[in-house]
Formats: sequence, structure tokens, C-alpha cells
Amino acid sequence: MSASVSLTALPGLPMVQAGDDLAALLQAGLARVGSAAGDVLAVAQKIVSKAEGRSIRLADVTPSPAARALAEETGKDPALVELILSESVRVVRARPNLIIVEHKLGFVMANAGIDQSNVGDEGHALLLPVDPDASAAALSARLGLPVVITDSFGRAWRRGTVGVAIGVAGLPAMLDLRGQPDLFGRELRVSITGFADEIAAAAGLVMGQGAEARPAVLVRGLAWEAPATPASALVRVGAEDLFR
Repeated sequence: MSASVSLTALPGLPMVQAGDDLAALLQAGLARVGSAAGDVLAVAQKIVSKAEGRSIRLADVTPSPAARALAEETGKDPALVELILSESVRVVRARPNLIIVEHKLGFVMANAGIDQSNVGDEGHALLLPVDPDASAAALSARLGLPVVITDSFGRAWRRGTVGVAIGVAGLPAMLDLRGQPDLFGRELRVSITGFADEIAAAAGLVMGQGAEARPAVLVRGLAWEAPATPASALVRVGAEDLFR
């Protein structure tokens, strides 16, 4: 592993709109700071979703009876609840102002990752990319460096959100350390690190989650030897989940 890592927000990125060539915008930002072999680009999910046209006008959504019932229980907009249900395979928990679901992509998350902050269009909500791993792969191919698409997740037993990887290309989403020796030569038996999640969390320190307007961060100094794997590899399958 690296002894030091640097994080640099790409400067000069405009507000991304539907249909924008996001790779070209990111390439221009990379040109301003320079990039080198081994660099990784962390990209906020919101600008990926915006470029891919995943913004939905709530007035165009017709809530189902199930959405209206859940909206009554949680105090949320019925149209927003309909979008949450449409993006999910099941509701895990619900309480006032919060709905935890299992997303169609496998993520267990609040409100199916649908957000209305920093969307830009009043009365709109922003959905996750249809296939974040494919989105990361497309950007990686254009930019010529590994890409991690990040989002902010809450955690079941801790307060506060933290950056996680929902799309990965060009690097291993996980690093399996099993079989390697620890500091005293004892064989590691269960150690698997969420490498891409660690990158996403580190990038979040620079991106911020408010009005910072720093949605892309160049991460320099990382090292790995394992083959590339997508973010979908990070999702724990039901048979391994002790809490479902």
C-alpha cells in the first residue's frame, strides 16, 4: 500500500446538464491539473446522473396506492415515494421522513439514492445511473485512467454519511488480503478491504456534500496489484447477509 496519497479537486467544471459530454468536461479538468499513470478519478454520482438525463419532474409522476400509503406513513411527497418504489425491489424499513430500501442494483440505502439537493431544477428529483459500473467503464475508457463513481451512504450502526463506490472501472473494488501475513507473520484469514469505498470516502473529504461544487477529485499515490473488479462485487449477497 502507498505511504501517502494526494487528493485534488478538478477546477473549472461547469454545472453539468442532461446530454453533456461528461468525459470531455472531466478531460478538460484533468488537463488543468495534469494526470499520470496510477492516478484515479473519483466522480460524484450526481454529475453522472445529470449527464445521463436521470432527472425526473415530480409533477409528471403518478403515485400508486402503495406510494400514497407509504407517503402518508413517512410524510414524504407521494410522487417522490413512487420514484423510490420504482427504483427498489423491497422496502427494508420506514419511519417519518425516511425510507430504507433495497435498490434494484443491490444497494441497501435511504430513499433509493434519489436526491433533490444540488439538482438545480425545482420540483425535480435525481435518480442513480441505470448502470453505474457501465458509466464508470465508459468514462474510464475515454479518460484513460481508473474511475470510481461515488455516492453518500448512511451506516446502520453509526451516525453520519460517508462516501462509497457505486461504480468502478479500472481497479479492484475489493482487495482480498487473506493468506497474507500480518505484522507478526500470522496469516490473515478474513481481511478483505473495500478498496473502492476507501477511495470514495477519501475523495469525499475534498468533494464535500453541500455547496462546494467539487464533484470530481483526482486521487494520486495509490498502488494495487489485484485485477479490476466492478462496484457490484461489493454488494453482499443475501446468503452472506446476517441481518436480512
